[in-house]
Amino acid sequence: MESVPRTAEITDKRLLRGARTRATVLRHAVDIASLDGLDGLSFGRLAEDTGLSKAGIQTLFRTKEALQLAAVDHARDRFVEAVVEPARSAPHGVARLRALVEHWMVYATTPLFPGGCFRVATMAEHDSKPGPVRDALFRDQRAWVRLLARELRAAASAGEIAELDADLAAFQIDAVLCATNTALRIGDPDAADRARRIVESFLRTP
Repeated sequence: MESVPRTAEITDKRLLRGARTRATVLRHAVDIASLDGLDGLSFGRLAEDTGLSKAGIQTLFRTKEALQLAAVDHARDRFVEAVVEPARSAPHGVARLRALVEHWMVYATTPLFPGGCFRVATMAEHDSKPGPVRDALFRDQRAWVRLLARELRAAASAGEIAELDADLAAFQIDAVLCATNTALRIGDPDAADRARRIVESFLRTP
């Protein structure tokens, strides 16, 4: 006689299957959103594209807004893995700022998502739509700009660069990178080099 599987084993297998399905859906969702925006996401489209059941996907995410928020979080995690984590081996200050910018260039030019930088591709769509999705996008935008500002302050404190308004310079660098993403999408071959030169202009020695 075959042994009856324990409830814990069945539950573990279901959880594992659900986690795999969720990861598959989110990988495809962020690709779609980078091209067509977060409003372009739907359970039906994801089911058709992934071969999964619409009901199964809806069971995982419940609502379109929950799906959008999960996509934002997934895109953020992949951005951190591609840009932020690799730069942590560089010392704080100019070296790490350059590393962050260079990894961002790879992230945008490779690109990690078909539509380039996920935040740039989706933020304009929601900047005038108050709610959790906009809050999540701007949370990530603020975190990135704060990270740039922190490295600029570290560089100035160490005497690597001239004193400057770190928050303003970080805002300007982020604006340059956003514009660079757009330029890359329309095929400007000089966009990345131009952005590097602009970033270097903030790193003048004292």
